This record gives sequence, structure tokens and C-alpha cells, in this order.
Amino acid sequence: MSRALPKYNKRRVVILGGAAAVALSGAIIAGTALAGTPSKGSGTDARTLAASPGTITCPDVASKLPAIPASAQAEVTRNLTLLQTQIDEANKRLQSTVGQGGPNFVNNAILGPLKDKRVATVNRIATAIGRTAAKPTGLDALAPCALNAAGGKGANTGNAGNANGNAGNSNANGGGNNNANAGGNANGGNANAGGNANAAAAGTITCPDVASKLPAIPASAQAEVTRNLTLLQTQIDEANKRLQSTVGQGGPNFVNNAILGPLADKRKSTIDRIAISIGRTSTKPTGLDSLAACTLTK
Repeated sequence: MSRALPKYNKRRVVILGGAAAVALSGAIIAGTALAGTPSKGSGTDARTLAASPGTITCPDVASKLPAIPASAQAEVTRNLTLLQTQIDEANKRLQSTVGQGGPNFVNNAILGPLKDKRVATVNRIATAIGRTAAKPTGLDALAPCALNAAGGKGANTGNAGNANGNAGNSNANGGGNNNANAGGNANGGNANAGGNANAAAAGTITCPDVASKLPAIPASAQAEVTRNLTLLQTQIDEANKRLQSTVGQGGPNFVNNAILGPLADKRKSTIDRIAISIGRTSTKPTGLDSLAACTLTK
């Protein structure tokens, strides 16, 4: 009996262990099932919350402008770009203030101030054109914007996971920071204390201004020209970011081969599109390819 008892106890332990494993497996399965099911008591889930504010949309100004004198092109382009920036900022604020204020919060705190900014910007565009041509009228009617409450832009899926309402960051740093520290980075994104020193060492990429070299732009081409002028600036910004992030990499020709060369190719294609769009209804500008090459300034 002294030998049979341990065998009995051993079997009992095995049985108990198996029961525990089954119970644990059941708990894991139940937990997994619950994790995949939105909690009824938690209210709207993150994706619904991100979708609920909708999207702010505004009338297009560029397509409503008359032919723009060459002398006014640069200023008009800057202000058209500013109009888009204002819309982007309003949409970010819309996302970051979900659930705040009363029923008129969006109208009073977002759409109203946005309209005022757009009125001032549109008036600057009209004034710039009016210095050397007939000043366009009626552009103020394009200032008011509307809220598409159905959640345009695909329910803002890019921020669908940002359920904590921290859309105020909204990748405003171009994705370079991504707020990975969730506010814990006391340096405000400047994680590398020597970041400014590195930026100074890398220098800055500068490119010839294209807008000021363009002839009068037909109204039918204005929207496309503006898009491509904005793209030219985006290309420069991206090249400067790459310049900063690759300090010390490669050999002496790294910047020329990996940054300035590809940038010149992109600019050439964009400038060609600008010339083609103007040439559809007016004289196609020539010699703009000479503006494609950029330089490194230290």
C-alpha cells in the first residue's frame, strides 16, 4: 500500500492539473472573446468616436479666380496655400474637441473663426490681383465652410486609433515625432539635445522660386498650377527633413546623389506639369526646367 498510494496521488495531481489547464484555457478563450467585443458600457468605441465629428469642407477658391498677373502669382499662391492650412487646422481642432461644448460649439469655436480667417485671406488674394489687373469681386461668398457630419474623409481613419482626443497633435510635425512619449517628452519632441546643432551642421536646401517666374495664369489652369506649386514646397520640406535625418551618413557625394539629385528630378516633373496646364489655354512657358536644380546652403 505504501507504493500504491504515491501512484494514486500522482494520478490525482495529473487530473487536477488537467482540470486547471482546462479552466485556464476557458478563461483565456472567454477573455479573448470579450476583448474582441466592444463593451456595452463603454459607449462609442474609438473608431466611432473618430468618425463622429465629421469633416469641415470649404468652397474652392483657386478655381474661381480670374487670370492671375505674373506679378501677383507668388502672393496669390501663398494665400491659397494658407487657405488649405486653415482648413487642415480646423479639422484637427474638430477631432481634438469631440464632446466639448454645447450644440453650437462647432459653429462658434471652429466654423466662425475659420470663416473670419478665410475672409481676410481671400481679400488679400483679391487685393494682390487688383494691383495690376481688375480686382475680382464676390470672393467673400467663398469664405463660409460647412460641417459634413457624416464623417467625410473615410471617418478620418488615419486617426481612428487616437481615441483619447489627442488629435491636437495630429502629426502636426509631419510624422517625425508621432508623440510617441504621450506627453512625457518634456523636451517637446527635441529628444536629441544636440538636434539643433545637427540641423545647423546639415545646412538647408534652397531652390529657385517658380511662382514668381510664371506668366499670367489662365483661370482654367489656376487650380492645377496652385496644387503643383504647393507640391514643390512639399518636396523641399521633405528633402530638408531627409537632410537632417541623414547627418553623417554616406560619403562626400551623399547629399548630391541621395537628396539633391532626386529632388531635381521631382521638381522637373512638377514644373513640366505647371507649364503644360498653362499651355492648354495660353502660351506654354519655356525655360522653367532651369529652376529645377537646388543647392545646399550651410
